[in-house]
Amino acid sequence: MSTLLVSSKGQIVLPAALRRRLGMGAGARIEVLEEPDGLKLRVVRPVATADVTGMAGLVKAPARGVPRRLEDFDPASILTRAWRSKP
Repeated sequence: MSTLLVSSKGQIVLPAALRRRLGMGAGARIEVLEEPDGLKLRVVRPVATADVTGMAGLVKAPARGVPRRLEDFDPASILTRAWRSKP
């Protein structure tokens, strides 16, 4: 068990050994839960990429304009078009 000191700015510092053991680096997020007998701190882990809910908002609305074909992204097709367009 560790005792933490609250600074005049309301900040706390977790001991380095504890941060290492929990795999926390700079920018790590901690969730603070208020309970009847005090506070509970919990490390917030990044959402796994396989979790569909973690991908909410990543898909944008369809672009307006001419639809692209799969061939437009094929490296061989791109090189062929570039080679043919040379003078």
